[in-house]
Amino acid sequence: MREAAINLRALTEQRDLIDRAAALLGKNRSDFMLEAACERAQAVLLDQVFFKLDDERFRQFTALLDAPPGPNEGLEKLMAVKAPWQKSRRGA
Repeated sequence: MREAAINLRALTEQRDLIDRAAALLGKNRSDFMLEAACERAQAVLLDQVFFKLDDERFRQFTALLDAPPGPNEGLEKLMAVKAPWQKSRRGA
């Protein structure tokens, strides 16, 4: 059983278009819209994670990942700061 409602407003022409397409697939409007929206959402999310490189660029990319990190002054300063629970108390 579905638990969450998703409400939206559409033009009559949009609703009719969706209904015709859903009917062709033997689905109701909700199932059709939910499937289409989830497919698009997955594609958007995957675009943020996966990218395509040719062989040469992939070698360059993996070389950068495998290389040791260079000096980072900001990170060194941050790591030198003691956490509040590591600081000594006055008079203790």
